[in-house]
Amino acid sequence: MSSRFGYGWTVHGDGKTIRPGTVVAPDERLNWFQTTGIGVQHVMAMFGSTVLVPALTGFPVTATLFFSGVGTLLFLLITAGRVPSYLGSSFAFIAPVTAAMAGHGFAGALGGVVISGLALFIIGLVVQKSGTGWIHALMPPVVMGTIVALIGLNLAGATTEAMQTVPLTTFTTVAAIVFSAVLFRGLLGRLSILVGIVLGYLVALVQGQVDFTAVGAAGWLGLPPFAFPEFHLDTLALFLPVVFVLVAENIGHVKTVGLMTNRNLDDVNGRALMADGVASMVAGFGGGSGTTTYAENIGVMASSRVYSTAAYWIAGIVAILLAFLPKFGAAINSIPAGVSGGAGIVLYGMIGIIGARLWVQNKVNFSNPINLMTAGAGLIIAIADPTIAVGSMQFGGIALGTIATLVIFHGMRFIARWRGTEPTDAPDYEGSTPSKLG
Repeated sequence: MSSRFGYGWTVHGDGKTIRPGTVVAPDERLNWFQTTGIGVQHVMAMFGSTVLVPALTGFPVTATLFFSGVGTLLFLLITAGRVPSYLGSSFAFIAPVTAAMAGHGFAGALGGVVISGLALFIIGLVVQKSGTGWIHALMPPVVMGTIVALIGLNLAGATTEAMQTVPLTTFTTVAAIVFSAVLFRGLLGRLSILVGIVLGYLVALVQGQVDFTAVGAAGWLGLPPFAFPEFHLDTLALFLPVVFVLVAENIGHVKTVGLMTNRNLDDVNGRALMADGVASMVAGFGGGSGTTTYAENIGVMASSRVYSTAAYWIAGIVAILLAFLPKFGAAINSIPAGVSGGAGIVLYGMIGIIGARLWVQNKVNFSNPINLMTAGAGLIIAIADPTIAVGSMQFGGIALGTIATLVIFHGMRFIARWRGTEPTDAPDYEGSTPSKLG
């Protein structure tokens, strides 16, 4: 019964060593001392990215950590322990959350997170019954790459003020992130965002840009600041693109883990989507950020050769415990604009280029006008970031860009096939693993 719900592991070998050519499988573990150490490594790997999202959006850090831990445990239960993964804050939520908070406040943004989670859960149910073929048909690489890229590029304007008002802090943070990614080896290199934030914070501190008032007022122990959502019709359009990205990220994560552990996990794609949907809904109902499977933790598994879900149970529990330290959350919230702006430059740029990487990996043919116009129009609309009101609903650049991408690709392809005109060779999905946003 325990293995059915994702816990109850057999000990790998002697519990201390990993034999050459083998890995610790998801349903295995090392001794609890080593397993705990690897679990803490997973917390470190996810930490920089997970706390960066609330730092950029204004969400409470401790609530985000709490629900990332809870979401991870839910994911392990729902996938029956077959897919080792940490569910951290999804960068794809940054833009719609920012827009929703401007229009409806924190509660309205939480409502969007819940809606996204519900949509993802429903898609997971369908995938569990019918497979993923229809998703690949709806979102071939040119479409998926464009949607991912336009989310990152739409956010570029959010970094302008930091670059203009506190350039030293902003660009020092950028430099610290990009150089630490190649300067350090192993886990520290994968924590480049965290390293950059720390160094940028020190630079801001020297310049008197850090306000410790809230840190001093916060207690050492206390409950995370839970909150409840409000639902508004116009948030549907804001959060629609996020669902597409979460689908690609989860399917990509399951495929990657399957390849790394030499197991066929295709039958668990639907469960993974449902699990992430449930985790995001729970977070939205309590005050946390929407979640996604984390690529950062795949790096920890690859380097340690430990894919045990036991380590993720430890990581989830540690994250939950950290959430009960209000002073810790206040310290994260004290990150000044220059540091968050510098991290945003790197982060948003990476999201944009990951979209382009999807095109390259899947050999998207841009000599085909269908692909060229699909990507070009979608990106320009998102970068221009117009706001169009339709009744009580407002559509921003990301929603409009996503809608345009889908309508242009499928509309042009339908007409080209109907009329027998060239080109009709827009490539289908070839099964490459989608890149991750984190």
